[in-house]
Amino acid sequence: MPAIFNPNRLDRQTLRLGGALLIVYLVWGTTYFALDVAMQSLPPVLMNGARFVAAGVLMLGIARWQGQAWPTAAQWRASALIGGLMAFAAMALVVLAQKAGIGSGLMATVVTTMPMWLALWTRWGGERVPLTSWIGLVLGASGALLLALEGDFSTTLMGSLCAFGAPLAWSLGSYASRRMALPPPAMASAAQWLLGGLLGLVVAALWEPGARTVAWQQVSLASVLAWLYLVVMGTMVTLNAYLWLLKNTTAALAGSYSFVNPVVALCVGVWLGGERLTGWVFVAMPVIGLALALILYGRDMARLARTVMRRPGPSTTTR
Repeated sequence: MPAIFNPNRLDRQTLRLGGALLIVYLVWGTTYFALDVAMQSLPPVLMNGARFVAAGVLMLGIARWQGQAWPTAAQWRASALIGGLMAFAAMALVVLAQKAGIGSGLMATVVTTMPMWLALWTRWGGERVPLTSWIGLVLGASGALLLALEGDFSTTLMGSLCAFGAPLAWSLGSYASRRMALPPPAMASAAQWLLGGLLGLVVAALWEPGARTVAWQQVSLASVLAWLYLVVMGTMVTLNAYLWLLKNTTAALAGSYSFVNPVVALCVGVWLGGERLTGWVFVAMPVIGLALALILYGRDMARLARTVMRRPGPSTTTR
């Protein structure tokens, strides 16, 4: 695959790609904080299920307004699988891990395994993943690990199980969305979110403590506003951008958000949460920057390195 951002050919597709990456990098980095605020007075699985049902209903209205047809039976099945893995399983495991007491540092580190899982499924599915992308993924995870030293590494057994299960489920859903036949984008998003969200509501109603006895009058305004932010920005805007990236770029680049999100989350924590920096961020950021460069321009960088190595040195003459 050629360099993704070619400065000599800045076309519409390149601009769309850059915009989608910017949205995923920045907005999803803020959702860690929003999830914490939303869970202050809302049960996590119930909150997450309602989030995706609301986003799914809104996206369904948009899809029908655009004239998109209802999904076929096969498309509904594909949407149920993807929505079950991403909107329900992965996101429910994230909020449960946070609720179970996993530290922010460990959570940020575990999430970085997602693009490696996605690249692995992609490779097993027959798509070639360049060596430079693998190196970039390892470097990105290493940079995120260094960055996570700014956070809390406390954990519990349940928190660890949920944390490690979340990126696995997300990567499987991401890979399925690259391979399975789906309806047009708006209808595909609507179907996945509705089905995944409804599954979350059913699970919350049956098994989540307190989900059926929520004192709605005691839900704080901050939690409501955080939940609305997750519906609109975290789901309708950013998840759509991510699903578009999965269809239009490499698995490594689509998953690279997991290296950048912790940087953004840390900045939000410093700005809004009063967190203090210990200095690891200044070591981690160059490593993450090099990882992104390898994923974006790996082949060009390798080609340039080969050219430099093959270039003959200055000729010497004997007198």
